Amino acid sequence: MLPVASNHNGGAANSMSFHPKPNARSISATPVFLASLAYPMVNHARCRVVCDLLYIFGMFDDCSDAMDAKTVQKWVDIIMHALRNPHLPRPSEEPIIGEIIRSFWSNAIGVVSATAQKHFIDEFELYTQAVVDQARDRDQFVFRNVESYMVLRRNNLGAKPAFALLEMEMDMPQDIFEHSALVKLRQLSVDMICLANDLYSFNVEQSKGDDHNIVTLMILHEKLSVQEAIDRVSTIHDDLAAQFLEVFRSLPSFESPAVDSMVQRYVDGLGNWIRANDCWSFETWRYFRDDGLRVQKERSLDLLPRDKSFIAIMPSATVEVA
Repeated sequence: MLPVASNHNGGAANSMSFHPKPNARSISATPVFLASLAYPMVNHARCRVVCDLLYIFGMFDDCSDAMDAKTVQKWVDIIMHALRNPHLPRPSEEPIIGEIIRSFWSNAIGVVSATAQKHFIDEFELYTQAVVDQARDRDQFVFRNVESYMVLRRNNLGAKPAFALLEMEMDMPQDIFEHSALVKLRQLSVDMICLANDLYSFNVEQSKGDDHNIVTLMILHEKLSVQEAIDRVSTIHDDLAAQFLEVFRSLPSFESPAVDSMVQRYVDGLGNWIRANDCWSFETWRYFRDDGLRVQKERSLDLLPRDKSFIAIMPSATVEVA
């Protein structure tokens, strides 16, 4: 882990009251560990930016889970205003999220390229609006079908703005950024992280009655068993990985060796993000408690009992994590 990650006591995240007093277990599960895995080559200042971002994801996700859609929209309006106006002081009466975002972004713009800044703001707006949509679904007890769920999940996951920070050191020409091969690789990367997250989080989420998960939706809408749904998601993930490698191997040469090198670093960053998420999921307490390395090796786990206040969607069982 980079020193800045292990000693992340500055920046926007330092003002947040949502993370507990660290200990050996919580340090390994904090966003700074994921930041170190996902952005292993960035310098001290840029590592601080991504650490702050991943803390913000955690805060916004956790807080918005307890809000209705109207309240989430109020937060989104504050967030986007702060992102677009990082030099303006925030009103003292507004939620602390405004100052957290302002502080984060005023620090980031000093070390993030202009093109990356634009892409980040565009993607972060899509992300926050998708969280509003998720809250609206929750308010109205909506269970989306799998296709509609994936449309929402691709944006509320947060991967797209995180990918924008892979460009922190790059001024990638827009025509290169929008090249069909890079668009496809981004789409495949987002979908792989979506599916992996839902596979790994399914057991904990179903036990708490949180059914915003593709495994649960396949069980409900396609009448699959737990194991059948997990196998289906795993098969889709493997197909996406094969497509990623195929597109990667067929990348064209662009305008110059310098642009080719930039594209190579960017695509390597996408692939590394997928792997970083995978490692972090098993090496922290978040999804498997202290059983992650065993689950990673043996690919099986016992389903947790579902809270009795929620409708059962499956019998208790042992399942294989394909």
